Amino acid sequence: MTTPTLPSRADVPREQTWDIEALFATPDTWEAEAQALPAAIDALASHAGRLGSGPEALTAYLREADDVELRLTRLLSYASMGASVDGRDAEAAARRDRANGVAARFASVTAFARPELLALDEATVREWLTRPDLGDHRLRLERLWRTREHVRSAEVEELLGAVQAPFASTRGIHPALANMDLRFGTVQSEKGGGETVTQGNVDRLTSAPDREVRRQAWENYADAHLAVRHSQAAMYATNVRQNVFLARARRYPDAITATLAPDRIPVEVVTTLLDTYRAHTPTWHRSWNVRKRWLDLPELREYDVKAALVPPREVSYAQAVEWIEQGMAPLGADYVRDMVAGLTEGRWVDYAANDGKRQGAYSAGAGRVKPYIFMTWNGTLSSYSTLAHEIGHSMHSLLSQREHPYPVPRYTLFHAEVASNFNQAMVRQHLMEEARASGDTEFEVALIEEALGNFHRYFFIMPTLAGFELECYRRIEAGGTLSAPDLITLTADLLSQGYGDGVTMDRDRSGILWAQFSTHLYANFYAYQYATGISAAHQLLVQFGEDPDAARERYLAFLRSGGSLDPIDALREAGVDMLSPEPVEATFRTLAGYVDRLEELLARRS
Repeated sequence: MTTPTLPSRADVPREQTWDIEALFATPDTWEAEAQALPAAIDALASHAGRLGSGPEALTAYLREADDVELRLTRLLSYASMGASVDGRDAEAAARRDRANGVAARFASVTAFARPELLALDEATVREWLTRPDLGDHRLRLERLWRTREHVRSAEVEELLGAVQAPFASTRGIHPALANMDLRFGTVQSEKGGGETVTQGNVDRLTSAPDREVRRQAWENYADAHLAVRHSQAAMYATNVRQNVFLARARRYPDAITATLAPDRIPVEVVTTLLDTYRAHTPTWHRSWNVRKRWLDLPELREYDVKAALVPPREVSYAQAVEWIEQGMAPLGADYVRDMVAGLTEGRWVDYAANDGKRQGAYSAGAGRVKPYIFMTWNGTLSSYSTLAHEIGHSMHSLLSQREHPYPVPRYTLFHAEVASNFNQAMVRQHLMEEARASGDTEFEVALIEEALGNFHRYFFIMPTLAGFELECYRRIEAGGTLSAPDLITLTADLLSQGYGDGVTMDRDRSGILWAQFSTHLYANFYAYQYATGISAAHQLLVQFGEDPDAARERYLAFLRSGGSLDPIDALREAGVDMLSPEPVEATFRTLAGYVDRLEELLARRS
């Protein structure tokens, strides 16, 4: 095993990078906008005290604020995207920091608007909203009115806006530590040779055929985080305390309500998810036991849970695009045409592997210019799955932005994780049907393995992190503390519920899992939405088997609705009730089906 040398960012093929020039042609163009935008932001202050003077004044402010906000979004997107693809690019990092500063300035200058708008007579403003030039702002204002009791005075709102930048420091320090400063050592294979563990290859190494490589990679990765566990715990505890402070400053009963209430997501959605998950953990216990038997291991360790059940299958980017094109065909020719164009000549995707590129994957709307996808291609089924996931986000953005003008609110994260998981589920179902029809059992097992890996992340790790996060906030809100030992013990206890007797744990290394999610846990009650998203997606997929035409129209309507409906209402119109345990239970039935099939194939092999 040799350590692959990654090219510098400047040396990767252009077609493997995203079209960031569509945002700003050059860094100099970005710089000119960064210099011009603060003046436009400061000009918004001239509207203070005038919003209630008539519909013309209100329209003028909202239009001007929208224009500035859209420019700011593009400035932020370019800066963030540049820092993502090369964490060692000091100029890109500086642009990101400057853009964050401009964003904080915007929040501070416009802080007057919320309390001023809420002080207006609602009936009068509703009458103004009948005018064509204000109609597009109706949803935004209605959602503002629902927060009336949580908006403070103009002076307090200005202060709360000003603290956003310093409060963001913990959200930046932890990823910087994880992505740039931590070193994870080298793994040695039984055949000789070594490879340095990095954020970019740790998933590949922890699923390697060589068990010793898996063990070393998993332990090295955990040990590097354990070495700085106290610093990471201090960062996370600070973040929790900041969010608790903000919730109390806005007079919410707790931090989770402060996060969920603006989108009318009942806290019961989270607690129902966690209760239903815990009730069905025996399905996970079965999966670990069949995996142990398939791999013929005396015991299953945590570094075995992603071990390939069959030899890895090399997947090119072009092959993945073809699979996704075929799998998403039930959504219609228009959807597929736009999707494939974005994945190819549209250069929505940055999938190059280069030195300094941060870990993970994401999709970004980027100021309504075009959707962008960030990922690193590693030539595996996992990469294809990630691409299918992220293009679901991108098509959601494309269709909703075509349907609604900028003033209509963007879809929430709760909406978003449904679309991404749906694409994965639909393409996977197509590929599994093809494998069964052709008798390609090895490919079928590989697809089941990909599915189990995906479920492991979204339907095992994410509910675990959601339970972890909820408990951490409850402890701080009760006046408690969050030390590194506290966080490690809590994580290990939660993982043990899902492992049961199927996995032999290393509690310290298991318990540091929370520190390995340096973005998710700083997004404030984000992790649970992966689990609700995958649940809603699988229940939607069932509808395609019952009535494909009706299901397609309902699902496309869900995508086009964007943020025009609250997420619970949007899903209810699509046929999914997230207040019920049924979506989670339906997804466990899908998981159980994969386990059943593996047991059937294992019996044949025996």
